[in-house]
Amino acid sequence: MSKSPIFFLLVLLSAFPPLATDMYLPALPLLQQRWQQPLSIVNLTLVGFFFSYCFFLLIYGPISDRFGRKPPLVAGIALFVVASLMCALSGNVTTLIISRVLQGTGAAAAATLCMAITKDIYVTEERVRILAWMGVIMPLVPAIAPIIGGWLMVWVSWHWIFVCQAAVALIALIGVLRMPETLQNKVQTSAMETARIYLHLFRNRRYLSYALMVSLVVLPHFAFIAGSADIYITRFGLSEQMFGYLFAINAISFMGGSLLCANLLKRITPGKVMTLGFSGVMLGGLIMLLKLFPGPWALTIPMSLVTFSLGLSRPPSNNLVLEQVDEYAGAASSLLVFIFFILGACSMWLISLEWNDKIQVIAILATGVGTVMLSLWSFLANRERKRL
Repeated sequence: MSKSPIFFLLVLLSAFPPLATDMYLPALPLLQQRWQQPLSIVNLTLVGFFFSYCFFLLIYGPISDRFGRKPPLVAGIALFVVASLMCALSGNVTTLIISRVLQGTGAAAAATLCMAITKDIYVTEERVRILAWMGVIMPLVPAIAPIIGGWLMVWVSWHWIFVCQAAVALIALIGVLRMPETLQNKVQTSAMETARIYLHLFRNRRYLSYALMVSLVVLPHFAFIAGSADIYITRFGLSEQMFGYLFAINAISFMGGSLLCANLLKRITPGKVMTLGFSGVMLGGLIMLLKLFPGPWALTIPMSLVTFSLGLSRPPSNNLVLEQVDEYAGAASSLLVFIFFILGACSMWLISLEWNDKIQVIAILATGVGTVMLSLWSFLANRERKRL
């Protein structure tokens, strides 16, 4: 298989998490009403997905280093296909939660190992270009997925959202089966050695401090993901299709922030870009708190600024965290993603509680997170300057 088909396969694999999450967001209010369950229960389909996804992020990498990329990747995608069909056949919320947990377990293989494959087959400069292109293309998935989900609910039913996910995963599975094994030198790292690596990272206080600081930004972002369908569809009475369009604005905002980041890094330091990003998160939260816009725009416009600022600050933030380790860069990257999504899952649970005004909760999270990140970043940066 040439590198061009592999590139498209990698893009498809990296799309599994947003595809599995954002496509069925328009169906959440319908399921809540049909099954007569509170949002806190129905949203466990989101929380359960991300908890299993996070846990297996830490497992697939070491397994693939020992046995090769294809075996765990084939197993994970096959599980995703089966779990997606189980979701489609679910007749109650308990079955859907269990199916979504299994879906998250499979999605973790695709998301984790696509990054490892880029390291296997691309040289350094080529890999940077490939990752840059993936970074530009990937935000299109959360922009398009809820729109597709909304229209599937009009044309057929919510069950077909998961059938569609299974079909996409099946295409990826065929591509993986045709792909040659990319790992040339397998390692014999035991489970105990892997555990020691992660324990070593937890003892690295500088790494852990920066990782927790930059991951806080996920709190308002994932609260919006989990609460947006309830706010737009249930509170404001918008259609599933209109929800998809408004949700897409946030995904495009993230892409805009990432593109601006790439341009700004040519002119100013990464630290200043991070400061701008953290300030934007705080400003978006304040605008949301002040309720400067009517109707659904009270959430859409300020949240777009928050998401734009997340896209702006994320690349230099990730790099800052990884600079705190001299070895185990792969494990450090996996642990950073783990922290990011675990906090995100907790935020999804929080917004699912019976709040009187979910927009205000998201606004408080954004304002508080932006303020805390700016304060911590100023403190840690000043401490680093004094060391030098």
